Amino acid sequence: QVQLVESGGGLVQDGGSLRLSCTASGRSASNYFSNYVISWFRRAPGKEREIVAAVGWTHDGTYYADPVKGRFSVSRDNDKKTVYLQMSNLKSEDTAVYYCAAKIRGSSEYKVWGQGTQVTVSS
Repeated sequence: QVQLVESGGGLVQDGGSLRLSCTASGRSASNYFSNYVISWFRRAPGKEREIVAAVGWTHDGTYYADPVKGRFSVSRDNDKKTVYLQMSNLKSEDTAVYYCAAKIRGSSEYKVWGQGTQVTVSS
């Protein structure tokens, strides 16, 4: 069974940086995700879940939601089966549980979800 595991969350001050990791596990994880897009979502207290960024597992091309453009950067390391979310100039409104999820490229259904990692930005 293929799984996604997030790590790297924590408490950071306003203006600080964090790097989140999303690592795929499972015997065939690399092949399983070969035509997938890995997305980062977040859910802040009292708010709906929203997509933050996305990157293809084997193809180039990235997506960023407007609130994070210029501050967040998504990348991948296929050898490590890991997708990263580098977050800079963090603001209190970035406080949320961050999740990574995988979907087949071109589809709308996310088939695999991680358990989430908490990011708290203190002002």
